Amino acid sequence: MITYEYPLSERVRTLLRLEDLFDKIVHFSAAASAPDHHAALSTMFEILEVASRADLKFDLVQELERQRQILLFRNNPEISEDALSGALYEIEQASAAMLAMHGKIGHYLRENEWLMSIKNRIGIPGGVCEFDLPSYHFWLNRSPEQRQRDIDNWVQPMLPIRQGIAIVLRLLRASGRPEAQVAVRGSYQLMLAGRTTQMIRLRVHRTDPYVPEIGANKYALNIRFLTPDTDMRPKQADVDVRFELTFCNL
Repeated sequence: MITYEYPLSERVRTLLRLEDLFDKIVHFSAAASAPDHHAALSTMFEILEVASRADLKFDLVQELERQRQILLFRNNPEISEDALSGALYEIEQASAAMLAMHGKIGHYLRENEWLMSIKNRIGIPGGVCEFDLPSYHFWLNRSPEQRQRDIDNWVQPMLPIRQGIAIVLRLLRASGRPEAQVAVRGSYQLMLAGRTTQMIRLRVHRTDPYVPEIGANKYALNIRFLTPDTDMRPKQADVDVRFELTFCNL
C-alpha cells in the first residue's frame, strides 16, 4: 500500500514537512560522498527555515503535556501498565529535552558566518561552485568522517524537536481507524458535517496506477484519482478505485 497524508491545519503541515526533512538529513549525513553531505547541508538550511516559527517548541511541549494528561486519566484496560509507563516516560524525556533548548531553534547556525555564507548562495543555481566558495570546496574535500562529525555537531542540538515531532505524529496517526471506501469512476465526496479532523490518511494499493488529488475543508472532503503521466496532463480514472480512508485527530 502507498500512504498519502493530507494535513488540515498549518501546524500539522509544518510537522509533516519537518519529519520529512529530518529523515532526509539523517539519510544524507550517514552517507560518505561529498554530494550527499552537500544535500545534508541544504536540507539542514531547509529545516532552519521551516522550524523558524517562534512557537514551534512551545506548541510541541504543550501538545505532549496534553497527551500525557490524556494517558494518565484514560482508563483503558487494553493498555498494559508497562506500555503506559513507557509512553509517559518517552513523553517526559522529549519535553525535558525541548525545554532544555536555549534560544530560537537553530540560532547557533545563524550565528555561524561560514554556514550563512553557504546558505545565502545554496539557493542560487550553481551558486556554490568552487570559485564562488573556495572554503566550502575545501570542506567538501575533507575526509567523510570529518564532514560527518561537523554535520552531527550542527544537527544534534535540533534533534529534541525531531523526537517531539515523532511522538506527536505517531499519536496522531494512531488516533483514527481506517475504513474501506470506493471512488466511483475515480471520484469520492464526503460531507464532514462538523467532524473535527487534523489530518486525512489515504492508502491505495501499490499496483493501482492512480494518484489521489485531495481537497478538504471543515465542510467537505473531495478526492479525485488521477492516472499519473510524466508527459501529458493526468486524467481522472474512469474505473472504480478502492482505497482506505482514515480521519486523524488528537
